[in-house]
Amino acid sequence: MAIKEELLKMLNHALELEHAARIQYLAHAELIKGETSEKLIERLKEIAGDEEKHEGIFRELIGSYLGGEPVMTLAPTHRAQGTKPILEINLKGEKEAIDFYKQIYQKVTDNKKELQYEFETLEHQIRHVIIDEQEHVTELSLLLGI
Repeated sequence: MAIKEELLKMLNHALELEHAARIQYLAHAELIKGETSEKLIERLKEIAGDEEKHEGIFRELIGSYLGGEPVMTLAPTHRAQGTKPILEINLKGEKEAIDFYKQIYQKVTDNKKELQYEFETLEHQIRHVIIDEQEHVTELSLLLGI
């Protein structure tokens, strides 16, 4: 499989993950209740906004840089009730996304020569998304007290 086709498949899966994450964060924000819930609801919605930005990044890389068609499907979402289970399921999802995005990043860096006119943008944008996701892991971990 040619490198661009491989990356298109991987980036489309990343796009599905981001679609699902955004929807999941927004749904979970509606389930948080209690006197001190306002800040947590705000943060979950803010993270959902970050995920939406990542969707745009992946869409642009797929369509404009690799000449592919962005998917309109989403990865599975996960239900949770209560603050701790909501934070835990989202923390797990963020870690899984980082692990997968690092695979994409490695594929890009390993194929720098074949991506002569796309490499810098792909490398920069994917690295940027990974950094954002690492920030989410840190925040969710702090909220969980771990």
